[in-house]
Amino acid sequence: MIDLVIDQKRRDLGGFEVGRVLPHAGHRMVGPFIFFDHMGPAAFQPGFPRSVDVRPHPHIGLSTVSYLFEGAMTHRDSVGSTQVIAPGEVNWMTAGRGITHSERFEDLRAHGGTMHGIQAWVALPQADEETEPAFAHHGAADLPTYESSDGLWARLIAGNAFGAEARVKVHSPMFYVHWTLKAGAKAQLEAEYPERAAYVAQGTVEVDGRAFHAGQMLVFAPGQPVLFTATTDAIVMLLGGEPVGERFIEWNFVSSSKDRIAQAKADWRAGRMKLPDADDAEFIPLPEDDPPGPAPTMSGRP
Repeated sequence: MIDLVIDQKRRDLGGFEVGRVLPHAGHRMVGPFIFFDHMGPAAFQPGFPRSVDVRPHPHIGLSTVSYLFEGAMTHRDSVGSTQVIAPGEVNWMTAGRGITHSERFEDLRAHGGTMHGIQAWVALPQADEETEPAFAHHGAADLPTYESSDGLWARLIAGNAFGAEARVKVHSPMFYVHWTLKAGAKAQLEAEYPERAAYVAQGTVEVDGRAFHAGQMLVFAPGQPVLFTATTDAIVMLLGGEPVGERFIEWNFVSSSKDRIAQAKADWRAGRMKLPDADDAEFIPLPEDDPPGPAPTMSGRP
């Protein structure tokens, strides 16, 4: 039932820690999901330095999916979007042929608080890799929820699962679900998709007679449902879908073509990718062009 267990690798990004889960050497993708970072949880005092912010940086060939449990951040991009994301909402940015964006922590800097969430990247199908860039924000009304009498609460973040569909435009068959479980609650992941995984974001759960804790991703074999039992209060993220084929990933670029990634690197180095109008005073250089020292960014990193 369990093909692989992936332990997150914690990284300090200049005062802010993330746990990198995907890509992993043993399993680079789950369905179209090619990148998965657990942000925090991290407590910030008012007035923390701007170096923690994610400066403008580029993407191609993917959609970024930002989802928060706690905190807030402000997204700005080169198609003119400025959007604050709050817990339980979704920022879905489709890079396509190329987009740039930043993520700033202005509200946290002003008031202090905890940042805790997930940033994932979804690879676009080959036919859509060069689609027009776009951004969409989705509030709670677009994301179906379910609550059982025995301690399970669920939100469908994107795609189709459990007989529901989120109002989020996706480019390939997939699912992305947030489960909150009370201690003792049971929940089942159906065998609907060929590639499935679950990430324990908080607490401890039991699957197939084994205990798994926060920071672990379970990658499942196809064909059988998976039963979860929460041994403590827990948060579990479910993800997967149909595979989209081999993808290359380098820095912030994803593509089915190495040559296309090389072109994107050249375009960024030469300044041919437009910066966000509302945040164009600085940017993250390519890692090989960056001067020595830490690069405190979430998605703009080597």
